[in-house]
Amino acid sequence: MEPPDLSEALGSSASTGPSSLPPDLRRRDPGYIRATLPIAWPLIATWFRPEVSGLELIPPTGAVLLVGNHSGGNVVPDTLAFTLAFYRRFGVDRPFFQLAHHLVMRAPWLSGLRRYGTIEASWDNARAALDCGAATLVYPGGDWETHRPFWHGNRVEFAGRDGFVRLALATQVPVVPVVSIGGQETALFLTRGERLAHTLRLDRRFRLKVLPVSLALPWGLDVGDMFGHIALPAKITIRVLEPIDLRKRFGPRPQTARIYDEITGLMQTTLDQLAAERRWPIIG
Repeated sequence: MEPPDLSEALGSSASTGPSSLPPDLRRRDPGYIRATLPIAWPLIATWFRPEVSGLELIPPTGAVLLVGNHSGGNVVPDTLAFTLAFYRRFGVDRPFFQLAHHLVMRAPWLSGLRRYGTIEASWDNARAALDCGAATLVYPGGDWETHRPFWHGNRVEFAGRDGFVRLALATQVPVVPVVSIGGQETALFLTRGERLAHTLRLDRRFRLKVLPVSLALPWGLDVGDMFGHIALPAKITIRVLEPIDLRKRFGPRPQTARIYDEITGLMQTTLDQLAAERRWPIIG
């Protein structure tokens, strides 16, 4: 589940959004989550052996902006693992939304994600989710990060997309970094294909900055990852960090660039630590 560039999706607009919940937010279905979670978690746990630590650091109630790095192309096991782990920890009745690219939201075979709280990445949706007191998960790196080539494996690559900082400042909610490793080992990503995407004008037509090329099952050479792939059973490790009150930490007139640099730097340091603890690719 990958959002587009949040600098664009969240934009410069500071609109508070509609007074009632947008349709996307109304599709979250606690009953459906409650019924399917006992099946979904064992499947994910068996294949990816997720290790999620630090969930207790997330404020137990109220709005919070969870900011993560992610990997795995259009199949993002770190997102799936974290979403399921969150519901297991806090219960299905706590409002929780995950921002995703608009193409993900239009894929009919992924319609079940809406019932888990996946919503299209936009300023109005994100603001509405936080205004209603929900925990909201964003991946600023979007398609740029999740499709990065394998030699960029252990890097946080948000590409300067600082919309999450402006969102947190506008809503005055704490930021909780969520750092993951392992997703990049579920396929062999060769190139983002950004030049090809620009040549085909995919950025204008579909807000796609990349047309990735990878080696993945069952396709072999996979261009675009449009239909997903069979992810290799790499171990997913996720570490949740301490909440950050931006105005308390950075003062009454915080600078967006400084906040962005500090948060991404903190996440990169944590990712380096997770990489150092990882003994073998895929095995973990």
